[in-house]
Amino acid sequence: MALIELIEKDIIKIPLISKDKDGVLKELVEILVKAGKIEDFDTVLKDIRKREELGSTGLEDGIAVPHAKTEAVKSLTVAIGISPNGVDFDALDGKPSHLFFLLLAPPTQAGPHIEALADIARMTKSKTFVKLLINARSAEEVENLFKEE
Repeated sequence: MALIELIEKDIIKIPLISKDKDGVLKELVEILVKAGKIEDFDTVLKDIRKREELGSTGLEDGIAVPHAKTEAVKSLTVAIGISPNGVDFDALDGKPSHLFFLLLAPPTQAGPHIEALADIARMTKSKTFVKLLINARSAEEVENLFKEE
């Protein structure tokens, strides 16, 4: 399943309120709880934190892709958060992260997880597209930008 097929306004939060890395992780997991995509908040958060301990998922150019393999999901699950002001996410380039893609996959499903990471890399190569996402004003606007991509 392509990442684009998973994107719907219920899994998008704009703006993120959190001002630090752990707050952003909690907020992204909460999005999935509210959307009915996961039930076990604590397990998901623990698994994401464990992955972050291996190395930050803050990439470059304002993008972060926190992700984890977890028994708490049955298939690839995604949440998107946007922080117009940015959050220090220990990014590779040392700059604040604005655009967050939380990816969760069951431990037995490496393929969809890898494909989703590749989809994100492809979509975020366009600086214009990333800027449009960061400047979006609503979840509906973000959803529409992805559907047009």
